[in-house]
Amino acid sequence: MGPSHNALMDRAQATAAAAARDLVVERPQGLYCPAGDFYIDPWQPVPRAVITHAHADHARRGHGHYLASAEGEGVLRARMGADIALQALSWGQAVEHRGVRISLHPAGHVLGSAQVRLEHRGEVWVVSGDYWLSGHQAEANLTCTPFEPVRCHCFITESTFGLPIYRWQPQAALYAEIDAWWAANATAGRASVLMGYAFGKAQRLLAGVDAGIGPIVVHGAVEPLNAAYRAAGVALPPTHRVTELPKEALRRALVVAPPSVLGSPWLRRFGEASDAFASGWMALRGARRRRGVDRGFVLSDHADWPGLQCAIAATGARRVIVTHGYEAVMVRWLQEQGYEAGAFRTEYGDEAIETEAGAAEEGIPFAE
Repeated sequence: MGPSHNALMDRAQATAAAAARDLVVERPQGLYCPAGDFYIDPWQPVPRAVITHAHADHARRGHGHYLASAEGEGVLRARMGADIALQALSWGQAVEHRGVRISLHPAGHVLGSAQVRLEHRGEVWVVSGDYWLSGHQAEANLTCTPFEPVRCHCFITESTFGLPIYRWQPQAALYAEIDAWWAANATAGRASVLMGYAFGKAQRLLAGVDAGIGPIVVHGAVEPLNAAYRAAGVALPPTHRVTELPKEALRRALVVAPPSVLGSPWLRRFGEASDAFASGWMALRGARRRRGVDRGFVLSDHADWPGLQCAIAATGARRVIVTHGYEAVMVRWLQEQGYEAGAFRTEYGDEAIETEAGAAEEGIPFAE
């Protein structure tokens, strides 16, 4: 005999009551904190927004008030406008709004990327945004503060690379591959065009390569972000614009540019060149062919499969909500491990970052 009508009603009411206590819920504008009356990375204009990081799919123009990390203030102002109403928090610094205690903690994804910790009436939730944690846990992103696990009751996680096939190799081995490719091209007298997202990926590439191999040229979409990273204290090698070097030097150069340069007049300035794309998607068979490039280097600013598992376990949370990526796979795996797991529908995604990677012509800092 199945449950009685009254039992079903009681269960439904209990579920509704539990949902009403949730610190973060879905709304058409984005992820919303009802107790505090603010949004986290909303995709529509709202009065109050907490921003995890400045990538185009998480940071939008038009909000009345922004709260973000102090580490990422320069990049966020460069992208959203210098005059935005922005309150910047140091790591771990807490503010209270309508009874909700808010603090930001490093996510290790890009400069200033934060996890948002929310505490209300003894309940703690953490919204991860995007984060980078490799299965090689001793490693850290060289261009931003490393991921910091935050204990909580509910963890809202990404799953961009939430499949077991995604396992990043040690960074030293990856950069050695890039250096060898660049050195071989330089010896042959052709430029090495290395494409990656203008914000985050480009700076990680610059921080890891051997600048002694030759000069480094950057696209106009990359240089303003380099300036923001340097202003924040991140060590990057000297870089040049294409107009600053003679043609002979360009034939030995490493050229760091967004993927939008493929087929552009800007790229033709380098003459004969070898091209490559740096992305976590290069782990997929056939991805390099679909990109139409000579080489593919597997470098991501997102956690790999072991990294996702490590990050979730480190929070101590028993409830996990997945926002974007391989949601169904991650939710199923979490449930098999005994977690209470579900998913939020969001407008986040790694592919959206490509649209902000830069204009095809040098000198245009950003293209949305």
